[in-house]
Amino acid sequence: MVVAHPRQGSLTHRAAAAFARAAVAGGHEVETADLMAEGFDPVLRVADAPDWADPTKPWAADVLAEMVRIERNAATVLVFPVWWWSMPAVLKGWIDRVWANGWAYGGRNHPHARVWALAVVGASAAATAEGGFDRVLEGQIVDGIFRFCGVAEPRLALLCDAAADAEGVVAEAARLGAAF
Repeated sequence: MVVAHPRQGSLTHRAAAAFARAAVAGGHEVETADLMAEGFDPVLRVADAPDWADPTKPWAADVLAEMVRIERNAATVLVFPVWWWSMPAVLKGWIDRVWANGWAYGGRNHPHARVWALAVVGASAAATAEGGFDRVLEGQIVDGIFRFCGVAEPRLALLCDAAADAEGVVAEAARLGAAF
């Protein structure tokens, strides 16, 4: 599970913890990568930029460590708040750097068949759908990242109404963890 929020006590962290507890109760093991707490550098520099002529180029040590962490697990779950119709920059940068050409696409697929995203949304489900935000997020995350990387079981769960019903968001995250 990859969590992207700067505050440890955030609703995003609470939702991630609820998902993890329920998944563990269902027999799963959960390893958590807290990108902010771990100080992950999300900036894609020249050394890590895709090289279309050489998909076997070596990756930076921190990127390779993240790849190894992913490979020792059976699935990936991303938990994050929706900011500006997208995920936080640290998570996008993690994907940019770690889901690399030659590892997650470009001759290979992401190593997990199941990749889920739990997106904490401040607005209600009705407002999210009415504004088309749900379709935007689905296109960006499920189609633009997960399916592009060959994920067979992609899922985006919008945990809506965070501004008015934090406990409902936590309960939905727990329900999803139990169903995982």
